[in-house]
Amino acid sequence: MNYLGHAFLSFGDAEILTGNMIGDHVKGKLALEKFPEGIRKGLMLHRKIDSITDVHPAIQRAKVWFRQDYGLYSGAILDSLMDHFLANDPQFFPSSHDLLQFSEKTYNQLETQQAYFPETFKQYFPYMREHNWLYNYRTLQGMQRSLNGLARRAAHIPPIENAYKTFIGHYYQLAQCYYEFIDDIVKAVKIELNPNSL
Repeated sequence: MNYLGHAFLSFGDAEILTGNMIGDHVKGKLALEKFPEGIRKGLMLHRKIDSITDVHPAIQRAKVWFRQDYGLYSGAILDSLMDHFLANDPQFFPSSHDLLQFSEKTYNQLETQQAYFPETFKQYFPYMREHNWLYNYRTLQGMQRSLNGLARRAAHIPPIENAYKTFIGHYYQLAQCYYEFIDDIVKAVKIELNPNSL
């Protein structure tokens, strides 16, 4: 999952959301100690989500279509693509308005936690909000921008155009992989946040 997925899987808690969203920018156990407990919980949740995603059979199957061209970058590409299918999932976002409201609420919650942003996240959070990255995962044009952004951040990734072509060419198979995956990750996160929920 990418930013939308991590935001969604924070289930409305501002501190968990912050940790979940900045997770890629905080490395190692020692780095966790400077954060409040709720943000630490979000950081650990981010790592848990990533580890579950990486080994899920549906995600492993989806990576095959990208592995020849992109090797280890297949996982990062799939993270963005799963956000597209989440953004269009009527179970969670019945309309574009629902996704827009969720996106604005997420930005507002993050704004209250800016003191805890790592420098890299602090630098591009304004662009995330201004260009509404979370909402724009919903559209094909938004996905092109998302993949182009990944290409800018990953210096050695092969030309990203083929990833978009593969995404379109395998759209319905990728959607099926998403639907096989999403209920499992939602259940796993709910158990992680509330072990007594079963």
